[in-house]
Amino acid sequence: MGSPWISSLQLILLSFLWRGTFTTETTLNDSVTKHLNQTVEKAGDRLVERIEIYNPINLMLECSYKVKTNISTIITGVWRKDETEIGEKIRLSLENYQYNMKKIFSINETNFGNYSCIFSHADKESSIEFYLAVPEMDSKKNKPIVSYVGDSVKMNCKIKVSPQNWVWYKENETAQELINVTADPLRYQIKTEGNITKLTVMKLTERDSGYYICEADYRIKASKSKLTLRVISYMEPLKPFIAIMAEVLLLVVLIFLYERWSSKKIDSPAENMMHGDQMHNLTQEAKNGVEENTTRQRKV
Repeated sequence: MGSPWISSLQLILLSFLWRGTFTTETTLNDSVTKHLNQTVEKAGDRLVERIEIYNPINLMLECSYKVKTNISTIITGVWRKDETEIGEKIRLSLENYQYNMKKIFSINETNFGNYSCIFSHADKESSIEFYLAVPEMDSKKNKPIVSYVGDSVKMNCKIKVSPQNWVWYKENETAQELINVTADPLRYQIKTEGNITKLTVMKLTERDSGYYICEADYRIKASKSKLTLRVISYMEPLKPFIAIMAEVLLLVVLIFLYERWSSKKIDSPAENMMHGDQMHNLTQEAKNGVEENTTRQRKV
């Protein structure tokens, strides 16, 4: 496992969360062997270093556990990839107030992952975690892109370092469909400028709604980002307003019908006849009353 040269990186520890957890970040964009060295100083400490890798690489990882006394005690160490231990635990030797672990890993697309060195002492563990990752996209993944039927829309992806190749996919229910500009130039255009790629979709239909994936291909692994496109008709924003207007119109019609029904009920023949009979009875009673008074006066 040869290497052109070995370079040591001096890393500054930054506070990450709490309870003895720290993190740093390193970018490795060439294929030479790199030497990364980290140190923990207390039982229970946990250091996390995120390492961005673009190419296959020989990675020498070195971990140290510092102590305040030069009196040897029982400290064991083991390496892990993800949650799987690599080899067996070994008892470490004290050298200049620290216990050391060192190992070279050949990193490629098949063994990409999370590498950790674990120090164990008196039922407590201290760990240094090297999190290997490809660069992340700068695109806004959580904000949907909204456009209208018949229009055109542009979707962009950006990354720190230019990849070997950019690829766009449309995600459907079962698989990812490669967007082929050559096969359908009237519908799609892709423009790439180093670390930026832009996809233009023209003559939009509602079927174009869904998830689009931009993929930056590196020698070690691809970095992906998912964008959401929602295609709506021009009537879509008016639907709430139309629904409110329909409810108001329905209410007006119901009020009008009720008023008309009420007026018809009052002006119906049966009502008029009943009203006339009542007036006739009142008139007759009044007339009879007058006649009775006249008769009484004559008798007197």
